[in-house]
Amino acid sequence: MHPAEGPEDEGQLAGKINHLIAVLHPDTRRRPGYTRLAEEIRESTGARLSGTYLWELATGRKRNPTVDQVTVLASYFGVPAEYFLNEEVADRVNAQIKLASALRNAKVRDIALRADGLAPQTLDSILAIVTEARKVQQLSPVEDVE
Repeated sequence: MHPAEGPEDEGQLAGKINHLIAVLHPDTRRRPGYTRLAEEIRESTGARLSGTYLWELATGRKRNPTVDQVTVLASYFGVPAEYFLNEEVADRVNAQIKLASALRNAKVRDIALRADGLAPQTLDSILAIVTEARKVQQLSPVEDVE
């Protein structure tokens, strides 16, 4: 059985776990199952979570992990433990994850680096061009970053 990006209504904890799994393993065809993820967690953190328990958390069947389990998950996924408990923290971390994911693309990084130092009016023009390109390609709009 493979982890999947589930709907947000499956539970806040489950949705966050699935989101982090999807970020860590974006290719759904190569995404490890819960047993393998549990092994990776043990190898990374030294803590044991069973594949079954991880599946139960990710599907919303279990909703109240211990503080230690939340700490282990946070350590494995590289997020603060508060990510699982506080929506404001989760939103901030998700914005950082989205930016980091975008910057994995060498061309996106190249555009960002080349844009550094340009006048504000020029940056506004480039943003308008990119926004229109996203519309043409029928991509969802990107929220403004402040």
